[in-house]
Amino acid sequence: MMRLTLQAEPDSFEERVRQPGINYLASTPAPTADQFKSHNYWVRVLQELHDSYKGICGYSCHWIPYDTGFGTVEHFVAKTVNPRLAYEWSNYRLVCGRLNGRKGNRGRVLDPFAVITGWFEIDFPSLQVKPAPGLPQDVHAAVIDTCECLGLNDESSCIKARERYVKKYCLGSIPFDFLKEEAPFVAYEIRRQGLVDTLNNIMLYPSD
Repeated sequence: MMRLTLQAEPDSFEERVRQPGINYLASTPAPTADQFKSHNYWVRVLQELHDSYKGICGYSCHWIPYDTGFGTVEHFVAKTVNPRLAYEWSNYRLVCGRLNGRKGNRGRVLDPFAVITGWFEIDFPSLQVKPAPGLPQDVHAAVIDTCECLGLNDESSCIKARERYVKKYCLGSIPFDFLKEEAPFVAYEIRRQGLVDTLNNIMLYPSD
């Protein structure tokens, strides 16, 4: 995970999301999860959210394709925990559907708007995400909790996606600039560790 910067809300957000949401909460101040489903005005700005954050999932740091990627509006503070934030742009994170589902209402996940780039590292060749050495104890524990809660080291999803990018890069199928666009955390770690030109000496992918 890397630090994200809050992007400006769309010009139409007030009219399309905030005001309808405020009106709904005036009559139903503490909706249940099921009640929110019929008043999910935030989906109206999903495309704008995708564009604002360049299509990158805030948790996996991988590109979410338009057609098959299942991008979602993730409420970092859960709707049922603080309904007032359900219709606030500042509470939205662009997240792929799988990781959004894993987070749920759990509060053990670090906020991409608050993390410091460098807290999370990628180990090569395992491609496991781990805490950086020397972190304060509370931050170290929070990084571990985030990885576990989101399944950032799940071999059938996050690691598999990471490996796809790394293998294509090592075998010359994609340039480093493309890697920076579609998997910025992977690219950042390759550069930080000085592996831009030598990564396949560690990964040892056979040439086709």
